[in-house]
Parts: sequence; C-alpha cells; structure tokens
Amino acid sequence: MWLDRETGAGCYMVPARELSIGWGALADSRSSESAELILVCWLYIRGKIDSKMLSQGSIYSVYMVYKFANYLYGLSDGYYGLELPVQKASVSVGDNHQIRKVCIHPNQQRSMRRNCHATLPHKRADGWMELELGEFVCEGHEDGDVSFGLSEMKDLSRKNGLIVQGIEIRHKI
Repeated sequence: MWLDRETGAGCYMVPARELSIGWGALADSRSSESAELILVCWLYIRGKIDSKMLSQGSIYSVYMVYKFANYLYGLSDGYYGLELPVQKASVSVGDNHQIRKVCIHPNQQRSMRRNCHATLPHKRADGWMELELGEFVCEGHEDGDVSFGLSEMKDLSRKNGLIVQGIEIRHKI
C-alpha cells in the first residue's frame, strides 16, 4: 500500500507476479517484477485482493498498469496482435459483477466503430499506461475477494509486446 500524493488516499498494487499471467523481471518497474506477454494467443489476466484490506463505504477504481515493448512485427501503428480494438474487463465483489469493453492500445480510437463505447488508456507521469477496468463499492459486509481481469474478446491470433506491471486499486475521486 502507498498513499496517493494528490488525495492522500490509500492505493494498492497487485503485482504482475500475483496475477494469473506469465512473468519476468523488468528494471524500471515500481514493483520488482513485471510480466511480458510473448507470442500468446489468449490474452487472459486475472487477479484478486482481499476486501478486508480496503476501507468500508469507499468507492474504488481498478486500473491495469502496463506499457509496450520497443519491438514491432511489421505493423506500422500496433504491437503484434494487440491492435484490435476491443478487450473485455471485469470487476467482481460479492454478488456484484461489472463487465466493460476496453482498448489496451492507445491508437485504437481511430479504428474503433463509433458505437463501440470502449474505455481507452491514459499515459501516466511515470511513463506507464493505465486502463480503468472498472469500479466497485466496498460495502464492508462482503467477506472474500475483489476479483478483476482483462481478456481478449474475439481475436485469438498471437499477441506480443505487452508488459504488465500490475493492477492498481485506488479510491475513486
């Protein structure tokens, strides 16, 4: 846990090593290990945090923190297999389940259909990207985990060049 400099609210990072993905070391990561997806066909990232670690009555946002590797495979504006516009993000706590469409590649906005309504990523001051996967209210009466994830919805072609630092859980402002 660390405190957000702007709000003073507690923030949590579930590092890549604790997520359901492959992982490897990366030198400029805030946590000591990040995951780099190398030629995977199924994009599937899952994690969880114990709801007892969170403040009761608070609204939280869940963000995937990531960036792209420097290498491309013959694509002018995308990373191999990651340029398609829609992935699925999910956040669940207790009986409440939220699913939304998201786009992990920042250049996807120009290729998206007008009626797609997917969440797009933002670049952070530390050089990493963040993509909001969803939000939830920690009611306090839930026992168990808050689960979250990201998966490819349609394209099962090989994907390469996505580096995941982890998933952040922050108070929503």
